[in-house]
Amino acid sequence: MTTQIPPYDSRSPAPAPRAIIVHSQSRQVELDFAGESQRISFELMRVYSPSAEVQGHGPGQEVLQVGKREVGLSALEPVGLYAVKPVFTDGHDTGIFSWGYLSWLCTHQAGLWEDYLQRLEAAGGSRDIDPGAPPTPSASACASSAPARPSPAAAGRSVKIESL
Repeated sequence: MTTQIPPYDSRSPAPAPRAIIVHSQSRQVELDFAGESQRISFELMRVYSPSAEVQGHGPGQEVLQVGKREVGLSALEPVGLYAVKPVFTDGHDTGIFSWGYLSWLCTHQAGLWEDYLQRLEAAGGSRDIDPGAPPTPSASACASSAPARPSPAAAGRSVKIESL
């Protein structure tokens, strides 16, 4: 049985997280929304990136992301006072994650994860990288596996990098 996931509504207001902690070893981002800490995996963030590269430009144009099990973050950059832009180790860096979108991902991650795994299975895809596949242009351009580096001007938010 598939969990019903309400569509994300960008008009819904969301508070800024009080803190953002990147856990490099466990590959998770921890967000503290008003004292309530929630974690989301780098992989889920990557496969549900709000970018046009992933979401397309309209319904039915979504691109199923495969081989993202080991994706990491090489940077997490603030975007004004409303969002962050992760730079993933596969080179993907075009998704802007608003506070509302991050909160929606955290709230619905169990259903989103289930949906993603079902779509992968139906397409015969895998979370693992196909060793025989040629590197994508974005993946070959990424030569770093360094932990995420926050900007000093992280929009007044605490961004802490941990190796947990």
